[in-house]
Amino acid sequence: MAKPIHNQAEINEAAWRACDTFRGLVDAENYRNYILVMLFWKYASDVWRDHRDRYMKEYDGDEVRVQRRLSRERFQLPEGADFYSLYEQRSRTDIGEKMNIALAEIEEANKAKLEGVFREVDFNSESKLGETRDRNPKLKQLLEDFADKRLDLRPSVVGSEDVIGNVYEYLLERFASDAGKKAGEFYTPAQVSRLIARILDPKKGDTICDPACGSGSLLIQVGRQADERDFALFGQEMNGTTHALCRMNMFLHGMDRFEIKWGDTLRNPRLVEGDQLMKFDIVVANPPFSLDKWGQDAAGADPYVRYHRGIPPKSKGDYAFITHMIETAREGTGKVGVVVPHGVLFRGAAEGKIRKALIEENLLEAVIGLPANLFFGTGIPAAILIFNKGKTHGDVLFIDASREFKDAKNQNVLTEEHLDKIVATYRAFETVDKYAYRATPQELADNDFNLNIPRYVDTFEEEEEIDLDAVKTEINTLEAELAAVREKMKSHLDQIGL
Repeated sequence: MAKPIHNQAEINEAAWRACDTFRGLVDAENYRNYILVMLFWKYASDVWRDHRDRYMKEYDGDEVRVQRRLSRERFQLPEGADFYSLYEQRSRTDIGEKMNIALAEIEEANKAKLEGVFREVDFNSESKLGETRDRNPKLKQLLEDFADKRLDLRPSVVGSEDVIGNVYEYLLERFASDAGKKAGEFYTPAQVSRLIARILDPKKGDTICDPACGSGSLLIQVGRQADERDFALFGQEMNGTTHALCRMNMFLHGMDRFEIKWGDTLRNPRLVEGDQLMKFDIVVANPPFSLDKWGQDAAGADPYVRYHRGIPPKSKGDYAFITHMIETAREGTGKVGVVVPHGVLFRGAAEGKIRKALIEENLLEAVIGLPANLFFGTGIPAAILIFNKGKTHGDVLFIDASREFKDAKNQNVLTEEHLDKIVATYRAFETVDKYAYRATPQELADNDFNLNIPRYVDTFEEEEEIDLDAVKTEINTLEAELAAVREKMKSHLDQIGL
């Protein structure tokens, strides 16, 4: 066996290689769930083993005191339900059933944090993993893959609490790159999450919410931006599988103050206090673009009166999410950052009415245009809208960051240099030639509240004036040189009789 790995990139690669057992044998969405559950299970087992060893030394092998100390850990691992106990039984004919039982015991011992997290994973499923004779060798290989010393995830070995969270994020990004159009349902590119986090700049003690949280990547990134780990994360996710991924993601990143609900935010918001929507300091989201059938039929009778500015069209739920987010931002101080398709900036009818109301209420603070091909599953360009309930002026800043990016193999990428420029421009809140424009309320009104970025940021580059005399002189020179070459070639041909 190889020595334990300390380098993040090597750990990431070892985890990705562990996917080979199921890749191609199980459909992409299912094998993603199995692999991430295995990573979670292995990490929980390694942390438990690491802490137990430390306590055994600290208490000179006093089992009673060790067990008492372990009972106060942030999660509990029942005896026999750890990864290594299952690894020792990997050749059993009922290994799939044993793995299911162990996961059920872990859920039961950690109900508050983990109940339902493993609901989508069945290691004894014939429909997903095949008949017993095919399934058991796969499970045995999977257990052996994660038992590799290169995936020793004990804190005393990897050296940092961030390592396991980074591995999880790395795998999510790799899965997203393979998932096509479905990628946007559970993952926001890391550079976009960092950009939103830096712009909104959360502070110590903030409450942060994502009403369409997916696997939680954006939510965690914004939380990490806070001064200290003194903040609370809230979210809601409609897809049950993705909801489970999000809760595991929180756990693996050491986020103990989180509340992630399962359900449809637009039809049935779950983050409520009594009969009112909960209010948050920071609200962020990368909601599904132009969601069809989002619940317009019931919006007029919304018990939370979210659509008092107008009801978005049935086939485009963008402003339904935007409206919900604004209504859940804390009055007087709350900030909102949301990723939207460009149509949100200029479409008319009901959307135009809502956009006009938001601008006239002086809630919109900035519009940031992003490069195309930045998001997994779609090549269309997107924008970030920043709303601020604590604005002290009436202007709106437009930033056209669409032309500056790194052209990667499959996706375009915003580098740290690009992010620095966008954030610095936002903070300065001033016009920058060919890049940003600070628009007044009158200018917005003159444009009929159309937020299409080219209306404000002039990126036209004048072509260099052509010196026609110089071009004519160059053409004459080239023609003279060509004539000389032809004459010389004719002379050579005459000498050899051609």
